[in-house]
Parts: sequence; structure tokens; C-alpha cells
Amino acid sequence: METHIVEDLAKLVADGELKAKTIEVESEFSAISAAVGASATGVRTFTATASQGLALMNEVLFATSGLRLPVVMVVVNRALSAPINIWNDWQDAISERDSGWIQLYCETNQEVADTVIHAYKIAEDENVLLPVMVCMDGFFLSHTMEPVDIPSNLGGFLPKYKPKHIYLDPKRPMTQGPFAYPEYYYELRKELSKAVDDSESVIKKVHKGFSKKFGRNYGNGLVEEYKNNKETVIVSMGSILGNIREVVDSRKDVGMLKIRCFRPFPKKDIIKALEGKKSVIVLEKDVSPGLGSGALFSEIRDILYDVKNKPKVIGYIGGLGGNDITVDMIHKIVDESKKKKEGEVSWL
Repeated sequence: METHIVEDLAKLVADGELKAKTIEVESEFSAISAAVGASATGVRTFTATASQGLALMNEVLFATSGLRLPVVMVVVNRALSAPINIWNDWQDAISERDSGWIQLYCETNQEVADTVIHAYKIAEDENVLLPVMVCMDGFFLSHTMEPVDIPSNLGGFLPKYKPKHIYLDPKRPMTQGPFAYPEYYYELRKELSKAVDDSESVIKKVHKGFSKKFGRNYGNGLVEEYKNNKETVIVSMGSILGNIREVVDSRKDVGMLKIRCFRPFPKKDIIKALEGKKSVIVLEKDVSPGLGSGALFSEIRDILYDVKNKPKVIGYIGGLGGNDITVDMIHKIVDESKKKKEGEVSWL
């Protein structure tokens, strides 16, 4: 699913068009481990993965964020087995939402290209120093073609890399990630959690700077409101937003809220966009077995719980394993939402 990304990068390196080193490894666990080792020595680092590959990285994902290493990774979202499935849903990245990585979800391939640039500037900010996942829907984005403008010159937007963290150097021997007693581990996890929360302002700042320089924007970098002056709003992420926009454009009774940043979860921006609405429809491609809903629905409902003008929040789970969520299905969801009860979750 993500193979062509690293293959094309390897070709650029082999052809001398990209000054970098490609490391070939035997598994995704080794890939993220190599990325950690490279980043720890103070070099800009990239990798890509999908589905079971991301799951295999789980142990090292926590180490990456715990070491505060600014690794950037594209995750081509794909269903997890069993049964074996090579098509899209969000279950792989959603399952890693508590790993301490920033997660940015993209609607188009243009947004993916731009967001990789954003990701480095965010990750390397001295007030952040966290790894970033750039999430793109498998097949819907990874195996389709569209015109994409890739800046040939970033014009100083992303400067030459100078690591902000203390990096490994034979001339300055040191240990990273040593054993920690409970009191120290607790404090470090607390600092990590705060860093993820505080990265919101940096994500906004980086997005604003990119928009000013290159003329493309995606809301405020965290969320995007689209015709959000209606009583009913559909909330979602990723490529399905294209179909939702089409529905919104053809109706007078529904708007859209795009969640671009899932971690950190932009609570204030979401509340501001949804407060006072009559109904909020959360449409997502993941499920949390035992909870009875998807992760996005549960988090949206949670943050709106004490809002004064709380809307009715209902959820829909669809698209698992690559199933289509068509424009007609979304129209049907909007019509059905008027009859649904608060907290009700349905499968498409």
C-alpha cells in the first residue's frame, strides 16, 4: 500500500536527485527502529507504513515519542486483519492514537504532499519535538492520480535541519531512553502529554505560514468548517470528505466539519464549530469493539457533554475494509438523522 512511496524515494536517492541515505530493512519493526536510530543522531528522518506494518511498529512508536524524536511517517490507512484485507479504513492509525504521535488526516493527495512539509516543521519545533503521522486513505488516495503541485523550492519555509534535541555523538557519549523509576517515568509521560496538547498552537502557526507562502490552506490546520451555517453538521476525516462536500453543496440543511488533526484532539475548535447546532452526524471508518461506536464519535460526544447549547450527536460506522460510502448513502444518513436519538450509533 505504501510501498511505492519508499520505492520512489529510493529511486530519487539512487538517481542523485535526493541527498539522503536509504536503509533497507527486513520488517516494519526494523524500519521504525532504524528511523529512531537515525533521528537520534540528529538527521531528518522519514518512513512510511500501513495496516499490519503499523501494528508491528507499536512498541517502537511509544519509544519514538518518549524519546521526543521528530520522525515523520506517512501512514497509508488500511484495514487490519483478520480476515486479511488490503483496502482502506482508519483502524490502523486510530489504534495508535495514544502512542504520543501527532496525527494529521488528509483529504486529497495535494493535502498529503503539503502536510508532509508541515509535519517536519511541526515535529522539529523546539516547543514540540514529537513524531508526526501523516495519514492518507489507502487506494482512495494512494492508488489514484490527481494533479499535485509540489514546491520545487520551499524558499526558507523549511530551513536546513539543525536538531533542537541533544543528539547522539561519539565525541559526546551519552545514554538515551535509560531505565526510569516510577516518579521519573510519571513526570516524563506527563511532559509528553502536555507537549502533544500544546502542539495545537504550533500546528496552526505552521499551517498559517504555509498558506501565506504557497496559497493553499486547510481550515486553520486543525479543523475546517465548510458551509457550517446549518443546523445539522457532518463531522468526518480523510478522503470521504470529498463526497460529503458534494452532498453539502446540493442541500440547504447540512454543513460539514473536517477534522484534520486527530491528535492533539482540537477540543476548543470543535466545540466552537458545533455549539448550538441541532444535530451532529459523526461518520467514520473505524470501530471500538465493546464501546459500541467509533473513536471519533466517542470523543466528539465526550467534549460536547457539558456544552450549554449541546447538539444531538449520532454516529455512523461505515467504509470498513474498503466498502464504499457513496453520495446517496450520505444523503440517506442526513435524512435519517432527523429521526435518530441522542447517542445512537448505526452501521451503514
